[in-house]
Formats: sequence, structure tokens, C-alpha cells
Amino acid sequence: MALSDLPWPLLHSVAALADAPLIQIAERLRDATLPFIGSSALVIFTEDCTGRPQKKAGAEEITSRVSIAELDALHGVLADESPWFGETQLAGRNRPVLAMKHAPSQALLVFTDPQPAQRGNNSGTELVTYLWNLTARRIQEKVADASPSYLLESRAASAERIRVTAELTDLHSTTLESLLAALRSNSLDDATARSTVTDLTARALVALRTLSDRTTDLVEEPVAKAFERLREDLRPLTSYSGTEVQFIEPPLNGRALPGEVAHAARAIVRGLVLAMMEQAEVSRIRTHWDCDGVNLLINVRDDGGGELTAADPSIGRLDRRVQALSGQLRVDVMPGWGADVFVSLPLDLPTRPAGEVAEWNLAARELEVLQHLAAGHRNRTIALAMGISENTVKFHARNLFKKLNVRSRTEAIALAHSHGLR
Repeated sequence: MALSDLPWPLLHSVAALADAPLIQIAERLRDATLPFIGSSALVIFTEDCTGRPQKKAGAEEITSRVSIAELDALHGVLADESPWFGETQLAGRNRPVLAMKHAPSQALLVFTDPQPAQRGNNSGTELVTYLWNLTARRIQEKVADASPSYLLESRAASAERIRVTAELTDLHSTTLESLLAALRSNSLDDATARSTVTDLTARALVALRTLSDRTTDLVEEPVAKAFERLREDLRPLTSYSGTEVQFIEPPLNGRALPGEVAHAARAIVRGLVLAMMEQAEVSRIRTHWDCDGVNLLINVRDDGGGELTAADPSIGRLDRRVQALSGQLRVDVMPGWGADVFVSLPLDLPTRPAGEVAEWNLAARELEVLQHLAAGHRNRTIALAMGISENTVKFHARNLFKKLNVRSRTEAIALAHSHGLR
């Protein structure tokens, strides 16, 4: 086959997806699939990204209104990975959609208003499925190898989403409970109306509580489940490497882990196991998780000759991940066991920065912009990550510059770094 006969547009799309950062992956997938299926919007729903489980591209009236509850309901309709055409509630009204799952991660892809001409095009659907599977694997890989800046962003987004949901829950719960009390009052004579409205209101209250619980579930992972996912991740190594990997189970009733802590912990253990296996004399590695209610405690040790030390470059890279979550990493050398690595990851961050940072009196959005600046992000990246315009980013930046008494972005970043914001 001549080079000119190759499907270059498709190959370029595959290359763009393979190199896509998480923040752009929905846009790139939509660009790649447009030749095969038209749509008004594309939505990805994945629980691997705890801070921002939705990744969206397309019509603003859809991407700005689609909810986790709607996507969760659609997810339950799909029995397997087969493409599903149908109509479902999305962004506040019924819409025709094409939806498909990715079995290993249970991620969901949704096209809204798919063009009817594409429904009978099996080859087009097969190519869309191929591109979706490639994208879903890319998301898994990016989250598994998350950088320190991603972990900071994920934790901030998770905390903000829980805070907003909790506020909405309290607001609507109070309203609905007040309505229920009024409708149950003896001063109302129309028993039938009271019964009907009471039933409808009770259902709405249950639905709201369910949404709050579901939001919490998305950003937390039971410690036993998180450890089992680690075991699955390491199964290929334990099966084919010739090195025995022992797993000491955490307590079943341990506190649930924040999603970014669970993801980081698995990545850290994988990195430690791989680094230990590179040593010549290692035949056995033992990994143990525990949770004291405040920290996730990780211990990984090998039976080598003690070649792995804190000065090793691979340990330095892992330590930066640990520090991104305000954790600690220590490497000891034990006779008969070789390297013994201890990692402690706090499950919570302070609600307000300590010391002088708290005295800056930054609003929540201003602090989030400052954290992005400290991580080296540009205005466009910050806008995409926070779901706001670049002008709004500049507005928040000007306000925080005044509060910090600095005159430039560089001064703000330097001040942030000097107070532990990275």
C-alpha cells in the first residue's frame, strides 16, 4: 500500500487522542468521531476522574446542564459494551442519544442528537467504538500516572463539588421539609390534594438525598475496594515476573478514601513495586495498607540487598506525588528484607490554609485560581479546568493580586510557593 493510500485523517486523530491531556480529551474525541457520526454534543462520564467525572464538548446548552444523575441513570440502562441508540433524559429534557460503555473502567460515552444517516453505518459505528476504547484507556493511564498538579486540582475540585452539593442539599431539604410540614397541617381541608403533593414532595426529597450520596460516592472509594483494584493492577506482574508479591489486606471497615488519594496510592505502590523489581536479588515484595482514620498508611518492602534508597530517581519522582497530597515518604534498609518504604497520605486537607495564607482572606474561587497559578498553569488552562471564561480568570487574578499586595503573576506565584501552595 502506498503512503498516499493510508487513512491519514484517521491516523492523525488516533495520534491526537493518544497524546491528549485529560482537559482536552473530549474535544479531541469529538473531532475524531465527527467524520463518522454527527452530534450536538459529546459527554464522557468516568468515575476514574474523581474531581471532574464529566468531560464534555459541543453545544453549551447541553454541556452546561447535563447532570451526574442523568448520566448515572443512562449508565444503568446499558447492559454491555454494545452501542445503544435510544431516547433518554439529558440536560433537562428527553433527547435521542448514542451511548456506549468501556467495560474495564465502566466509563460512559454519550452522543446527543446523533445524525440519523449514521445509524445504519456499521463501519462508522465500529470506528467510533474503536476510538472510544482508545480514549477510555488513555483516561485510565493518565489518572493512574497522575502528576502532582493533577492531584492538587482533583482534590480541590472534589472538595468544591461536595461543598456545592451539600449546600444545595441543605437548601432544598429545608424547603421541602417546610413544604411537607405545611401540607400536613390540620388547616388544610383537601385531603386528596394534601396526600398527592405530600407523596410527590417526599419522592423529590429522597431523590435529592440520593443525588447527594451519589456525588459523595464519586469522590470516595472504600479502602478495601481501593486495595482490591491495586491487586488487579499488579496481577500481570505477579503472574509473569517471577517475583512473589504479597498483599496484606486493610481492615474492611476502614474509612473510605478520597478518590485522588486512592488513585495516587495505587500509582505510588505500582511505582515502588516496579522500582524494587529492577534490583537483581529481589524475589519477594510485601505491600500493606492500613488506615488510622486520618491517614492512609502504606508499607512496601523487598528482600533485596538494599540497593534502593531515598536518593534513587524513581523514589524522588514518587516522593513528589506524595508531597502533592501533603504526605510523607521514608525509605529504610532492613537486614533480610532490603528496602522498606513507608508512605503516609492524609485523607483530609485543612479547610483553610494555615498561617498567613488564611489571613489573605481570599474567596474560594480566588484561592483556586492562585493554586492553578502556583502549579504553572496558563489562563486558558485555568479557565477550562474551572469551567469559567478567561476574562473571569483575569478578574479573579486581579482581585487576589490586590489582596496579596503583589503587582505581577510572578510575584503572586513566588508568594504562593513560599507558603506551601504548589
